[in-house]
Amino acid sequence: MAGPPSKPNPTQPAKGKDSHALLQPVLIHTTPVAQAGRYLHLLVLLGLFASQFSSLVEDPVRTLQNTLPLVAVIQVTYASACLPVAGSQATRAARKLRPGEKRKQEHMGPNPYVALFLSLVLTTLVTPAVHLAFVLFGAPFLTHIPQNLLLSAHLSLLALFPLFYAHGVDSGAWRAIGGAMAPFDETFGGCAGALLGAWLGAIPIPLDWDREWQKWPITIVCGLYAGYALGKVLGGSVLLGKRMVTNAVKED
Repeated sequence: MAGPPSKPNPTQPAKGKDSHALLQPVLIHTTPVAQAGRYLHLLVLLGLFASQFSSLVEDPVRTLQNTLPLVAVIQVTYASACLPVAGSQATRAARKLRPGEKRKQEHMGPNPYVALFLSLVLTTLVTPAVHLAFVLFGAPFLTHIPQNLLLSAHLSLLALFPLFYAHGVDSGAWRAIGGAMAPFDETFGGCAGALLGAWLGAIPIPLDWDREWQKWPITIVCGLYAGYALGKVLGGSVLLGKRMVTNAVKED
């Protein structure tokens, strides 16, 4: 004989619930330092790139290698000053106090220094996978290995490091990001812009112009930085909260 129907567990998400819709855009801190830093970040980053462009054309490997630590410092400073660390927006249900009981001060929230370190570690670990993705999209496989690795490291620092800092390793967030269903903000907009810019940057390379700046991977680096800057600005302003792909789910 069949037993009574089981009651739904309130701690489990209801079936048919769109998990991607739960991911909210990453909002920049409202402090004056953060609001000024979000714009100063791009000025410093693009200023560094512009000042090193002639060196990039002359010697791509040396220039990409020398600027990589500077880009890392810029990204770490931006993330720590402007972005909320992963898990900082989560709140715990407050326990009801007994009569006469005082609320104990709780140390809530993740350690931003640990988050920065782990984000850098994850960025380093994912760089070989980015290198492989470049090869699958047509990058030289047996030649230009230093160029490809350094290009992958720059892309990882620009596009992925802020996402690691803001979302951690939350699987739902990364499914939304990978499926282009995440809401636009400065982190996701910068990532999307960097990827699109790097892809468009490869277009001038095979053209028969015989220019020095056409050698691999100079134009891709240019597209990467330009796309990141444009995507970051648009994602944090006119596109904030909007989604490229929506996953409508019909509820029963």
